[in-house]
Amino acid sequence: MPAQTLEFRLLNEFQRDFPLVPAPFAELAARLGSDEATVIENLRRLQEEGTISRVGAVFAPRSVGASTLAALSVPRARLEEVAALVSAHAGVNHNYEREHAYNLWFVATAADEAALAALLADIGTATGCPPIALPLLEEFHIDLGFDLLHGAKVQRQTRRCEQRPTSAQDRRLIAALQPGLTLVPRPFARLAADCGMPEPVVVERIAGWLDDGCIKRFGVVVRHHELGYKANAMVVFDVPDDQVGAVGQRLAREAGVTLCYRRQRHLPHWHHNLFCMVHGRSREEVAPVIERLCRVAGHPCEALFSLRRFKQCGAKYFDRAGD
Repeated sequence: MPAQTLEFRLLNEFQRDFPLVPAPFAELAARLGSDEATVIENLRRLQEEGTISRVGAVFAPRSVGASTLAALSVPRARLEEVAALVSAHAGVNHNYEREHAYNLWFVATAADEAALAALLADIGTATGCPPIALPLLEEFHIDLGFDLLHGAKVQRQTRRCEQRPTSAQDRRLIAALQPGLTLVPRPFARLAADCGMPEPVVVERIAGWLDDGCIKRFGVVVRHHELGYKANAMVVFDVPDDQVGAVGQRLAREAGVTLCYRRQRHLPHWHHNLFCMVHGRSREEVAPVIERLCRVAGHPCEALFSLRRFKQCGAKYFDRAGD
Protein backbone atom coordinates (compact mmCIF):
# COMPACT_ATOMS: atom_id res chain seq x y z
CA MET A 1 0.00 0.00 0.00
CA PRO A 2 1.30 3.55 -0.69
CA ALA A 3 3.28 4.95 2.24
CA GLN A 4 1.29 8.16 2.61
CA THR A 5 -2.22 6.73 2.69
CA LEU A 6 -4.22 7.05 5.87
CA GLU A 7 -4.31 3.27 6.23
CA PHE A 8 -0.52 2.90 5.98
CA ARG A 9 0.14 5.76 8.39
CA LEU A 10 -2.23 4.24 10.95
CA LEU A 11 -0.37 0.94 10.69
CA ASN A 12 3.15 2.33 10.66
CA GLU A 13 3.11 5.44 12.85
CA PHE A 14 0.92 4.35 15.75
CA GLN A 15 2.30 0.98 16.78
CA ARG A 16 3.56 2.96 19.78
CA ASP A 17 3.01 6.44 21.26
CA PHE A 18 -0.76 6.00 21.04
CA PRO A 19 -2.45 9.04 22.62
CA LEU A 20 -3.65 8.26 26.14
CA VAL A 21 -6.45 10.81 26.13
CA PRO A 22 -10.25 10.45 26.47
CA ALA A 23 -10.80 10.68 22.68
CA PRO A 24 -7.65 9.10 21.20
CA PHE A 25 -9.05 8.47 17.72
CA ALA A 26 -9.98 12.13 17.38
CA GLU A 27 -6.38 12.94 18.35
CA LEU A 28 -5.07 10.52 15.71
CA ALA A 29 -7.39 12.11 13.14
CA ALA A 30 -6.06 15.58 13.98
CA ARG A 31 -2.47 14.39 13.48
CA LEU A 32 -3.35 12.67 10.20
CA GLY A 33 -5.53 15.40 8.72
CA SER A 34 -8.63 13.22 8.82
CA ASP A 35 -11.69 12.86 11.06
CA GLU A 36 -12.50 10.58 13.98
CA ALA A 37 -15.15 8.49 12.20
CA THR A 38 -12.83 7.76 9.27
CA VAL A 39 -9.98 6.71 11.56
CA ILE A 40 -12.26 4.35 13.53
CA GLU A 41 -13.77 2.94 10.32
CA ASN A 42 -10.30 2.20 8.89
CA LEU A 43 -9.11 0.51 12.08
CA ARG A 44 -12.27 -1.60 12.25
CA ARG A 45 -11.81 -2.72 8.66
CA LEU A 46 -8.12 -3.55 9.20
CA GLN A 47 -9.05 -5.60 12.27
CA GLU A 48 -11.84 -7.43 10.44
CA GLU A 49 -9.45 -8.21 7.57
CA GLY A 50 -6.87 -9.54 10.03
CA THR A 51 -4.20 -6.96 9.15
CA ILE A 52 -4.13 -5.84 12.78
CA SER A 53 -4.63 -8.00 15.82
CA ARG A 54 -5.88 -5.20 18.07
CA VAL A 55 -5.22 -1.68 19.26
CA GLY A 56 -3.88 -1.92 22.76
CA ALA A 57 -1.14 -2.99 25.13
CA VAL A 58 1.82 -5.31 24.63
CA PHE A 59 2.87 -6.34 28.13
CA ALA A 60 6.50 -7.02 28.90
CA PRO A 61 7.33 -10.69 29.47
CA ARG A 62 7.70 -11.54 33.17
CA SER A 63 6.03 -8.29 34.27
CA VAL A 64 2.61 -9.81 35.02
CA GLY A 65 1.45 -13.40 35.25
CA ALA A 66 3.62 -16.17 33.81
CA SER A 67 4.52 -17.13 30.26
CA THR A 68 6.76 -19.40 28.23
CA LEU A 69 7.61 -20.44 24.72
CA ALA A 70 6.93 -24.16 24.34
CA ALA A 71 7.27 -26.79 21.64
CA LEU A 72 5.92 -30.20 20.73
CA SER A 73 7.31 -32.93 18.50
CA VAL A 74 4.20 -34.08 16.65
CA PRO A 75 3.86 -36.95 14.16
CA ARG A 76 3.18 -35.29 10.82
CA ALA A 77 -0.05 -37.22 10.30
CA ARG A 78 -1.43 -35.74 13.55
CA LEU A 79 -0.17 -32.19 13.18
CA GLU A 80 -3.45 -30.45 12.34
CA GLU A 81 -5.32 -32.41 15.01
CA VAL A 82 -2.75 -31.57 17.69
CA ALA A 83 -2.49 -27.94 16.59
CA ALA A 84 -6.26 -27.58 16.99
CA LEU A 85 -6.10 -29.05 20.50
CA VAL A 86 -3.32 -26.63 21.46
CA SER A 87 -5.05 -23.59 19.92
CA ALA A 88 -8.26 -24.40 21.79
CA HIS A 89 -6.61 -23.37 25.07
CA ALA A 90 -7.35 -19.72 25.88
CA GLY A 91 -3.88 -19.36 27.41
CA VAL A 92 -2.21 -20.11 24.04
CA ASN A 93 -1.76 -16.95 21.99
CA HIS A 94 0.69 -17.94 19.23
CA ASN A 95 0.82 -21.38 17.61
CA TYR A 96 3.02 -22.12 14.57
CA GLU A 97 4.33 -25.07 12.61
CA ARG A 98 8.10 -24.76 12.15
CA GLU A 99 10.71 -26.74 10.26
CA HIS A 100 12.25 -28.97 12.92
CA ALA A 101 11.74 -32.26 14.74
CA TYR A 102 10.03 -30.01 17.30
CA ASN A 103 7.54 -28.84 14.73
CA LEU A 104 4.77 -27.13 16.72
CA TRP A 105 5.72 -23.99 18.65
CA PHE A 106 3.40 -21.97 20.85
CA VAL A 107 3.40 -19.27 23.52
CA ALA A 108 1.44 -19.99 26.69
CA THR A 109 0.44 -17.50 29.40
CA ALA A 110 -1.36 -17.82 32.73
CA ALA A 111 -1.99 -15.95 35.96
CA ASP A 112 0.99 -17.54 37.74
CA GLU A 113 3.60 -20.30 37.44
CA ALA A 114 1.35 -22.96 38.94
CA ALA A 115 -1.44 -22.20 36.46
CA LEU A 116 1.08 -22.19 33.60
CA ALA A 117 2.45 -25.59 34.64
CA ALA A 118 -1.12 -26.93 34.79
CA LEU A 119 -1.83 -25.56 31.29
CA LEU A 120 1.26 -27.26 29.84
CA ALA A 121 0.38 -30.51 31.61
CA ASP A 122 -3.15 -30.34 30.18
CA ILE A 123 -1.74 -29.86 26.68
CA GLY A 124 0.58 -32.83 27.13
CA THR A 125 -2.28 -35.01 28.31
CA ALA A 126 -4.72 -33.89 25.60
CA THR A 127 -2.24 -34.31 22.75
CA GLY A 128 -0.11 -37.22 23.95
CA CYS A 129 2.93 -35.10 23.07
CA PRO A 130 4.87 -33.79 26.11
CA PRO A 131 5.83 -30.13 25.64
CA ILE A 132 9.26 -28.68 26.31
CA ALA A 133 9.05 -25.29 28.06
CA LEU A 134 11.63 -22.61 27.28
CA PRO A 135 10.97 -19.66 29.61
CA LEU A 136 12.51 -16.25 28.99
CA LEU A 137 15.65 -15.51 31.01
CA GLU A 138 16.91 -12.26 29.50
CA GLU A 139 15.61 -9.93 26.81
CA PHE A 140 17.83 -8.01 24.44
CA HIS A 141 15.18 -6.63 22.07
CA ILE A 142 11.46 -7.41 22.28
CA ASP A 143 8.48 -5.99 20.38
CA LEU A 144 8.91 -2.22 20.18
CA GLY A 145 7.27 -2.02 16.80
CA PHE A 146 8.17 -2.67 13.18
CA ASP A 147 8.90 -0.17 10.41
CA LEU A 148 6.69 -1.30 7.54
CA LEU A 149 8.34 1.09 5.09
CA HIS A 150 11.92 -0.13 5.51
CA GLY A 151 11.35 -3.42 7.35
CA ALA A 152 13.49 -2.29 10.28
CA LYS A 153 12.97 -2.65 13.98
CA VAL A 154 12.47 0.40 16.15
CA GLN A 155 15.46 1.01 18.42
CA ARG A 156 14.38 2.59 21.66
CA GLN A 157 15.56 2.49 25.24
CA THR A 158 12.91 1.16 27.60
CA ARG A 159 12.90 0.26 31.25
CA ARG A 160 12.90 -3.42 32.11
CA CYS A 161 10.00 -4.21 34.37
CA GLU A 162 10.37 -7.11 36.76
CA GLN A 163 7.55 -9.28 38.01
CA ARG A 164 5.31 -7.34 40.37
CA PRO A 165 2.36 -8.22 42.55
CA THR A 166 -0.98 -7.29 41.00
CA SER A 167 -4.02 -6.16 42.94
CA ALA A 168 -7.51 -7.39 42.14
CA GLN A 169 -8.13 -4.02 40.48
CA ASP A 170 -4.96 -4.39 38.37
CA ARG A 171 -6.04 -7.85 37.26
CA ARG A 172 -9.48 -6.59 36.24
CA LEU A 173 -7.88 -3.84 34.16
CA ILE A 174 -5.35 -6.18 32.53
CA ALA A 175 -8.14 -8.66 31.72
CA ALA A 176 -10.18 -5.89 30.11
CA LEU A 177 -7.11 -4.69 28.16
CA GLN A 178 -6.16 -8.13 26.80
CA PRO A 179 -8.48 -8.15 23.74
CA GLY A 180 -7.59 -4.54 22.88
CA LEU A 181 -9.54 -1.30 22.93
CA THR A 182 -13.09 -1.19 21.68
CA LEU A 183 -13.05 0.95 18.54
CA VAL A 184 -15.44 3.66 19.75
CA PRO A 185 -14.89 7.41 20.27
CA ARG A 186 -14.30 7.03 24.04
CA PRO A 187 -12.52 3.65 24.36
CA PHE A 188 -10.98 4.35 27.77
CA ALA A 189 -14.42 5.18 29.18
CA ARG A 190 -15.64 1.81 27.84
CA LEU A 191 -12.59 0.12 29.34
CA ALA A 192 -13.19 1.84 32.68
CA ALA A 193 -16.82 0.66 32.73
CA ASP A 194 -15.71 -2.90 31.97
CA CYS A 195 -13.37 -3.05 34.96
CA GLY A 196 -15.27 -0.82 37.40
CA MET A 197 -12.75 2.03 37.59
CA PRO A 198 -12.95 5.76 36.82
CA GLU A 199 -11.72 6.68 33.35
CA PRO A 200 -8.95 9.04 34.61
CA VAL A 201 -7.60 6.28 36.87
CA VAL A 202 -7.53 3.81 33.95
CA VAL A 203 -5.60 6.24 31.74
CA GLU A 204 -3.21 7.09 34.57
CA ARG A 205 -2.59 3.41 35.37
CA ILE A 206 -1.84 2.56 31.73
CA ALA A 207 0.50 5.56 31.44
CA GLY A 208 2.29 4.45 34.60
CA TRP A 209 2.74 0.91 33.28
CA LEU A 210 4.17 2.32 30.06
CA ASP A 211 6.52 4.56 31.99
CA ASP A 212 7.90 1.77 34.17
CA GLY A 213 8.18 -0.75 31.32
CA CYS A 214 5.39 -3.12 32.40
CA ILE A 215 3.74 -2.29 29.05
CA LYS A 216 6.35 -2.38 26.27
CA ARG A 217 4.22 -0.35 23.90
CA PHE A 218 0.63 0.70 23.43
CA GLY A 219 -0.84 1.09 19.97
CA VAL A 220 -1.70 -0.74 16.77
CA VAL A 221 -0.55 -4.38 16.85
CA VAL A 222 0.02 -5.49 13.26
CA ARG A 223 0.14 -8.97 11.75
CA HIS A 224 3.27 -9.15 9.63
CA HIS A 225 2.13 -12.01 7.40
CA GLU A 226 -0.91 -10.09 6.15
CA LEU A 227 1.36 -7.15 5.33
CA GLY A 228 3.62 -9.20 3.08
CA TYR A 229 6.28 -10.36 5.58
CA LYS A 230 5.67 -14.05 4.94
CA ALA A 231 9.17 -15.43 5.72
CA ASN A 232 9.34 -15.80 9.50
CA ALA A 233 12.49 -17.48 10.84
CA MET A 234 13.34 -18.30 14.45
CA VAL A 235 17.14 -18.36 14.49
CA VAL A 236 18.61 -20.24 17.46
CA PHE A 237 22.13 -20.53 18.89
CA ASP A 238 23.83 -22.65 21.55
CA VAL A 239 26.12 -20.12 23.24
CA PRO A 240 28.21 -20.72 26.39
CA ASP A 241 26.40 -19.17 29.34
CA ASP A 242 29.27 -16.81 30.13
CA GLN A 243 29.12 -15.38 26.59
CA VAL A 244 25.38 -15.30 25.87
CA GLY A 245 24.80 -11.78 27.24
CA ALA A 246 27.46 -10.17 25.07
CA VAL A 247 26.45 -12.14 21.97
CA GLY A 248 22.78 -11.31 22.54
CA GLN A 249 23.53 -7.59 22.79
CA ARG A 250 25.46 -7.72 19.50
CA LEU A 251 22.70 -9.56 17.68
CA ALA A 252 19.99 -7.24 19.04
CA ARG A 253 21.67 -4.31 17.28
CA GLU A 254 21.75 -6.03 13.90
CA ALA A 255 19.48 -4.89 11.08
CA GLY A 256 16.76 -7.43 10.34
CA VAL A 257 16.47 -8.74 13.91
CA THR A 258 12.96 -8.06 15.18
CA LEU A 259 13.25 -9.97 18.48
CA CYS A 260 16.24 -11.22 20.45
CA TYR A 261 16.24 -12.98 23.82
CA ARG A 262 17.86 -15.66 25.97
CA ARG A 263 15.75 -18.65 26.99
CA GLN A 264 16.29 -21.58 29.29
CA ARG A 265 17.61 -24.76 27.68
CA HIS A 266 15.60 -27.96 28.02
CA LEU A 267 18.23 -30.67 28.21
CA PRO A 268 18.70 -33.19 26.76
CA HIS A 269 16.04 -32.35 24.16
CA TRP A 270 16.88 -28.71 23.39
CA HIS A 271 20.38 -27.19 23.67
CA HIS A 272 19.83 -23.71 22.24
CA ASN A 273 19.67 -20.74 24.60
CA LEU A 274 19.73 -17.66 22.34
CA PHE A 275 16.85 -16.82 19.98
CA CYS A 276 16.41 -14.20 17.26
CA MET A 277 13.39 -13.57 15.09
CA VAL A 278 13.86 -12.44 11.50
CA HIS A 279 10.95 -11.37 9.29
CA GLY A 280 11.16 -10.80 5.56
CA ARG A 281 9.08 -10.89 2.42
CA SER A 282 10.79 -14.07 1.16
CA ARG A 283 13.31 -16.71 2.18
CA GLU A 284 15.73 -15.23 -0.34
CA GLU A 285 15.51 -11.91 1.51
CA VAL A 286 15.98 -13.53 4.92
CA ALA A 287 18.83 -15.96 4.07
CA PRO A 288 21.67 -13.38 3.96
CA VAL A 289 20.44 -11.91 7.26
CA ILE A 290 20.71 -15.33 8.91
CA GLU A 291 24.21 -15.85 7.47
CA ARG A 292 25.29 -12.46 8.80
CA LEU A 293 23.88 -13.21 12.26
CA CYS A 294 25.93 -16.42 12.45
CA ARG A 295 29.07 -14.46 11.58
CA VAL A 296 28.30 -11.75 14.14
CA ALA A 297 27.51 -14.31 16.84
CA GLY A 298 30.61 -16.36 16.16
CA HIS A 299 28.55 -19.51 16.72
CA PRO A 300 26.62 -21.80 14.36
CA CYS A 301 22.87 -21.43 14.22
CA GLU A 302 19.74 -23.22 13.10
CA ALA A 303 16.90 -21.41 11.33
CA LEU A 304 13.39 -22.70 12.00
CA PHE A 305 11.14 -21.16 9.35
CA SER A 306 7.44 -21.08 10.07
CA LEU A 307 5.29 -23.10 7.69
CA ARG A 308 1.78 -22.49 9.03
CA ARG A 309 0.21 -20.19 11.55
CA PHE A 310 -2.55 -21.87 13.51
CA LYS A 311 -3.24 -19.08 16.02
CA GLN A 312 -2.13 -15.52 16.70
CA CYS A 313 -3.79 -13.24 19.24
CA GLY A 314 -2.98 -11.18 22.32
CA ALA A 315 -1.74 -12.83 25.49
CA LYS A 316 -4.32 -13.77 28.11
CA TYR A 317 -3.09 -13.69 31.72
CA PHE A 318 -6.35 -13.19 33.62
CA ASP A 319 -9.99 -13.85 32.86
CA ARG A 320 -12.57 -11.09 32.77
CA ALA A 321 -13.23 -11.50 36.50
CA GLY A 322 -9.58 -10.60 37.07
CA ASP A 323 -8.61 -14.06 38.36
